Amino acid sequence: MARAAWSDDEVEAVRDLARTFFEKEVVPHEEKFVAQGHPDRHLYNRAGELGLLCTAIPAEFGGGGGTFAHEAAIIEEQAFAGDGSLGMAVHSSIIAPYLVEFGSEDLKRRVLPKAASGEMVLSIGMTEPSTGSDLQNIKTRAVREGDEYVITGSKIFITNGWLCDGIIIAAKTDPSKGAAGVSLIFAEVGDDTPGFTRGRILNKIGGKAQDTAELFFDGLRVPASNLLGEAEGQGFYQMMQLLAQERLVTAILATAMMEKAVELTVDYTKGREAFGKPLFAMQNTKFELAECATLAKVSRTFLDDAIVKHLRGELDIPTAAMSKYWITDQLGIVVDRCLQLFGGYGYMTEYPISQLYTGARVLRILAGSNEVMKDLIARSL
Repeated sequence: MARAAWSDDEVEAVRDLARTFFEKEVVPHEEKFVAQGHPDRHLYNRAGELGLLCTAIPAEFGGGGGTFAHEAAIIEEQAFAGDGSLGMAVHSSIIAPYLVEFGSEDLKRRVLPKAASGEMVLSIGMTEPSTGSDLQNIKTRAVREGDEYVITGSKIFITNGWLCDGIIIAAKTDPSKGAAGVSLIFAEVGDDTPGFTRGRILNKIGGKAQDTAELFFDGLRVPASNLLGEAEGQGFYQMMQLLAQERLVTAILATAMMEKAVELTVDYTKGREAFGKPLFAMQNTKFELAECATLAKVSRTFLDDAIVKHLRGELDIPTAAMSKYWITDQLGIVVDRCLQLFGGYGYMTEYPISQLYTGARVLRILAGSNEVMKDLIARSL
């Protein structure tokens, strides 16, 4: 694949390192991770040791001092390798930026170096059992008592929830104000933290190696200084500001998975014979793959343009929503057509195309469902 306009020699060096890490140290253990429902914790430490965590976080806070381009290259290589276990994109590209942008100086200096080293795995608690994309109606409460917040509520579908040591909690500090009453509060947690309980590791149709859990808060006490932002009630604005990057991350995953699906299917159809000749020699196969390759190419072009805009600080909310919704939709189309060309083998879990197929489905839901994306786009028209 040709080098993207947003890449350079340094980014490609990070890409090469990430590719080696995923291919040699993570993917060979995928079966074990599926069985236990989460990756091995030490792999986060290993990723931190290699400099693959928080690469865009300023060096003064222990990060790599790079840009989102470095994060994008790592995310792509993880998808290309077929690793669905480590929640590094959530940790580095989605959660750490909240701490950089809105955390106090003390919080940044205390937490970010641990996140960059892998000593602390980060998570974010937005979604609740009764609210999905409707973040302004969350029920989790954070009540100020002296120098602490007392947090009560629950979260569901939380990536890194089983392994996390630190979590940003979206909570209502003033339920009477709707979206203006939402605040984000960072909590350091462990299995023995009073008021904090991990629920089930959730059994999903795809991404079975990646830990996704329920979390419960029953009087969890957090220092008031862990509030993100200068005052209560800024959480909804903060989420809207950084969700554009989260949606871009989702589009990166979808594009890489699409390209991988096409690559796998081209290789398979050239080696598989049917009716006395390679499957690839049949006109229908050629037409199907030509269309899939075109959708992947258009998605790549759209994505690369969005990344360039984001690096310049010019990626607006509607364009981020467009990239997330459209590219994830195309992934669903492409991976389904590719699986069909594998025939019965495509339905077998040992074939990577089946893992791409099941893993692709959630991308149309997370980071805001595609229906919400269309509503955001429509508001800008």
